[in-house]
Amino acid sequence: MRQRDRGINWFIKNIMIAVSLILTVLLAEKTGGIQMAASWLKGGAGFGISYIWRTQYPGAAWEEAETGDISGGFFGSVLFGNSPLYRYKGKGEKPKAVYNEADPAYEGYLESGRFYEEHSFLLYDGGEESGEDGSVNGVAQAALEEQIPVKTEVPTEKDPAVTCSSSSIWPIVGATFRREQLADYDYLMKNFYSVHASTTAGRSLMKADQFLDQDFTLTGGNNKPQILIYHTHSQEEFVGYGPDNREATVVGIGTYLTELLTAKGYNVIHDTSVYDLQGGKLDRNKAYTLALEGISGILQENPSIEVVLDVHRDGVNESLHMVNEVNGKPTAPIMFFNGISQTPKGQIEYLPNPYREKNLAFSFQMQLDAAAYFPGLTRKIYIKGLRYNQHLRARSSLIEVGAQTNTYQEALNAMEPLAEVLDMVLQGN
Repeated sequence: MRQRDRGINWFIKNIMIAVSLILTVLLAEKTGGIQMAASWLKGGAGFGISYIWRTQYPGAAWEEAETGDISGGFFGSVLFGNSPLYRYKGKGEKPKAVYNEADPAYEGYLESGRFYEEHSFLLYDGGEESGEDGSVNGVAQAALEEQIPVKTEVPTEKDPAVTCSSSSIWPIVGATFRREQLADYDYLMKNFYSVHASTTAGRSLMKADQFLDQDFTLTGGNNKPQILIYHTHSQEEFVGYGPDNREATVVGIGTYLTELLTAKGYNVIHDTSVYDLQGGKLDRNKAYTLALEGISGILQENPSIEVVLDVHRDGVNESLHMVNEVNGKPTAPIMFFNGISQTPKGQIEYLPNPYREKNLAFSFQMQLDAAAYFPGLTRKIYIKGLRYNQHLRARSSLIEVGAQTNTYQEALNAMEPLAEVLDMVLQGN
């Protein structure tokens, strides 16, 4: 009896398979293709035949897909799912996700986020974008901790404490440093820099003596453009932004910095182009790539430009309000940001930056002058692994001004001492 039943089951099963194949061919001719025929059978006939088979002959039920989808039965999961033509047409597997090429800097941001998910103990108040050490005073705070002597007058030859520039207008009211202190790598890194986990800044790169010896005096006259200010993330806002105060963004403080530098005699171009909106929506995936295209065109048209400044606003915990009194005004601290195109494994060959040492020296000199003349203005210099479009000029800097918790006025107040520090360095050592 059992042998006869198995024979009957085998006969019925093969008859049904043969019928399904004939139906498939006929449907293909009628519907115009094997895909539509397969779709019909999977959605209708396949379900009906497989349902009858399972209910009438449960002991002889055939295997189904691991997903448990009964809509296709045998015909969906075996016949069509294993058909070479069906697989060739791409219907036998899930479509692969297609992602647009993301900006390297944004990829670095995502990678750092994944890194910190696994190494949360490395985070400090404010997260990775806030300086990591929680400091808002940078060098000035480090000077207090290390009891570095604070000078109240311009150093003499007998007292070798240095700033990068001497000013006839502003007195030294903050910290100055001796060359021998700055030549100590450990001292330099502890007091002046925060290094992100995406990179490493070794002794062969971080040489204060070489930074101090760089001369950043502008070589051209102001009859042609000398300075370019732009904003990779133009949509970054400050407290107070709204319909009645749409200037409360990094573009607004860039406009004010342009006015201050122009008043000092510099020829400045302020690029207010939007690089972080795509189709009216905030999209920073390719902001640095789009900014590179935009400012490269400006530099090509104006080869006389020697200084390139990308002005940003930092992002910190909502509970953190960074503000210091500078020149008697509540001021959002600024942070110079260097991308050095280097991971802990070595330089990133596809992101060459021939000016990284000069850019490091540029930010270092501004940091020293800020510590001497405007204590409280700066946080520690931040170093990260990618290049952030700092490969176009030897005087390139990304400048973070305060954070989203700062008022627009606090950010504006930071532009005045920043303009003075820029002027000092661009006038020469």
